[in-house]
Parts: sequence; C-alpha cells; structure tokens
Amino acid sequence: MKNKPLGVGIIGCGSVGLKRSNALGPRGRLVACADRNLSSAKKLAQSGPVDAFDDWKLLLERIDIDVIIVATLHDSLTAITHAAINAGKHVLVEKPAGRSVAEVKPLIEAVKNKNTKVRVGFNHRYHRSVQKAREIMDSGKLGETMFLRARYGHGGRIGYEKEWRAIPEVSGGGELIDQGPHLIDLSRWFLGDFVDVQGFAHTYFWDMEVDDNCFMLLKTETNQSAFLHVSCTEWKNLFSMEIYGRNGKLDLSGLGGSYGLEKITWYEMTKDMAPPNTISWEYPMPDNSWEVELGEFYDDILLDRDPSPGLIDALEVLKVVGAIYSES
Repeated sequence: MKNKPLGVGIIGCGSVGLKRSNALGPRGRLVACADRNLSSAKKLAQSGPVDAFDDWKLLLERIDIDVIIVATLHDSLTAITHAAINAGKHVLVEKPAGRSVAEVKPLIEAVKNKNTKVRVGFNHRYHRSVQKAREIMDSGKLGETMFLRARYGHGGRIGYEKEWRAIPEVSGGGELIDQGPHLIDLSRWFLGDFVDVQGFAHTYFWDMEVDDNCFMLLKTETNQSAFLHVSCTEWKNLFSMEIYGRNGKLDLSGLGGSYGLEKITWYEMTKDMAPPNTISWEYPMPDNSWEVELGEFYDDILLDRDPSPGLIDALEVLKVVGAIYSES
C-alpha cells in the first residue's frame, strides 16, 4: 500500500467536494464519487476515469476504495460516516461531523471496533499562518498563553435565508454551527479544553429560524479565555485571531481570496516593555491547506496513528455549540 495511491471515494460533490478532489495529490486516486444530484457527481467525475453515482452506498461496496471523504450537508454527515466505518473504510468527514453531541458519540464507539481512521475536516488548522502560530507557540517564545480573541464572518447573498444553512433540521443551527466550529476548534487547539462556556446566539438581520451572530466567552480550567464572535452579517468577509502570551502577541488575519491576504505578525515583548520587536509573514500564494491536511490523513493511515483533529475534537466543539444553543 505504501507504493500505491490510496483509492478515494467522495460523497458530496459540491464546492468542498471539488476542493477535496483537487487536493488529493499523488498519494490519493479518485475512484468514484456520489451526490444525490447525479449531474454534480458526473461533473466531478470529469477529472478522470471516475465513476459517478447518485447513491452513496455503492461507494462503500467498492474494494478499490480505501478512503471515503464525506462532504455533504450537516444532516447526513454522521449516517454516511457511520456506514463507512462499518464498511471498513477510512473516513475524512467535514466539520462539524454532525449536528450534535448525540450524533457524534456513536461514531466514537463504532470506530473502536474497526481498524479504520476517522479525521474531521477542521481545515483551518492547516493554513500557513495558523501553522506558523503553532510553531511559535511550540517553540516557547510566546510564553504561557493567557487568552485569545477572534472574529470570523462573512456577508450573505440574496436568498441566503432560504438556503440549507437556514433550515435548522438540515444545518443543526446557524452561524454558530457554520463558522463557529472553526474558531472553537482553533481556540481549543491553542488553549486546551474549555470547562466554562458562555455565549449568546441571536438573529439580527436575516429572516430565518437560525442565528446569524454568536458571541462566546470560553474558559479553560486555568482561566485561559477565548473571546469569539462569528457572524454572517459581516458584509465584508473577515478572519482575525489574536493570541496573547506573557512574552508577546500573535496577530493572524486573512485566509486568502475574499478574506484578504493571509498574514501573521509576531509582537515580541522587550525586557523594558518598550514597543515590541515586530516580525510579519505574508502568504500571497494560493492556499495549500487542503493538500497539507490530506497529506496528514494519508500519514495517519500509513503510519497507523490516531488522526488529530478527530472525532473527540468534533465532540468537544459540539459540546460548546450545544451549551450555547441551550442558553440562547
């Protein structure tokens, strides 16, 4: 298997499924894809000698498929992932892996009894600026982490309130469960598990049943805090994260494309607490996070290691989401 590309099946052939297909690299080979809209599956299959189906169950029967990528709407993530695990396939399921803790828990139990790997697509961990932040933190230069604050938002579009994200039975919620999981996962990755969750999810603008903004204050056991805001009334797409340590601050902004230039600035405190030493890294090149993430998953499989982020990470994120929805 080490010299042969892994056979990949993609379920869900929308924009994310296409990104996954384009990022497979030489270690993965797309064998088949499925979408309830057969034309979407056929469009994705045009990239090579790939079979297209409107029934995802057919992919699980294929012995030439080692890996299943689940890139569907939220309401089918867990059912497909569970079936793929039972079929003995390795799975990369897009965040948030399910609509609730109750949906994800059975996946954790199922994977215990199978020799399969399940990775959750918290893709933002693999952006160049985020990887650089992790590198600086791991070096010890930042010192003890105190708190972070982050904002993530986008504007909607005409008819946004009628799309699948606005239907609670499909999405499981609004902006909190849409962009929120990325910020919660990154915050937990940098600070640790959250034991105190406070938040407020509310609908200010869009005429829909789900929230269009959420404000969060999350605290670890040692009171390291994350102050987060996710919004789909941002109008101009925005990503911003600031991580504060005892020795300085990391300031991340942009994700490329409509979110603007991806950049990280390291403000290193001086001994006399004068204006800090400042170094910036900019990443104007195309986003490679999808390729890097899939490369990590291939290594998970070939090296027989536990994927991170995995289902436990998804569970912890959904605990935060569920707690805030229960309060709001």
